[in-house]
Amino acid sequence: MNDPVTPSSKPQAKPNASPMQLALQQAVAAAERGEVPVGAVITDAKGYVIAANGNRIIEYADPTAHAEMLVIREATTALKNERLVDCNLYVTLEPCPMCAGAISLARIKRLYYGAADEKAGGAEHGIRLFSHPSCHHRPEVYGGIEEIACATILQSFFAARRQS
Repeated sequence: MNDPVTPSSKPQAKPNASPMQLALQQAVAAAERGEVPVGAVITDAKGYVIAANGNRIIEYADPTAHAEMLVIREATTALKNERLVDCNLYVTLEPCPMCAGAISLARIKRLYYGAADEKAGGAEHGIRLFSHPSCHHRPEVYGGIEEIACATILQSFFAARRQS
């Protein structure tokens, strides 16, 4: 079993892989744990990884243990600040409304996501929280990053579940 990333006071070294590739690695690890394969990574303004994790809803028996929520918690702890003003979030699936709300509250600068979530998305599909007038912070949003790889892992996971 993969252990959750433990926050540290210093960002990790700049990765050789892209942040989205690291998020995909976290998604694969989540699938291996039996979790819906979603992974997330937060980097600082210079591209250093501050937090990386995947869904742990079943493991933690916590419906809020989405990858995005976990990395936001880890990054705010590591930086000792509830605001992630110059940070970027990379996630393999478009965030749900709960996670979109947390992204806004954390003041994350940029959101990069892989696969769109047409039904339950909270950024550019579904509720579209960032375009709501009551949303106080709107990150820059870039969808479709490594989209095929991100969608494939989700499709494969759910296809295997249907066959079981």
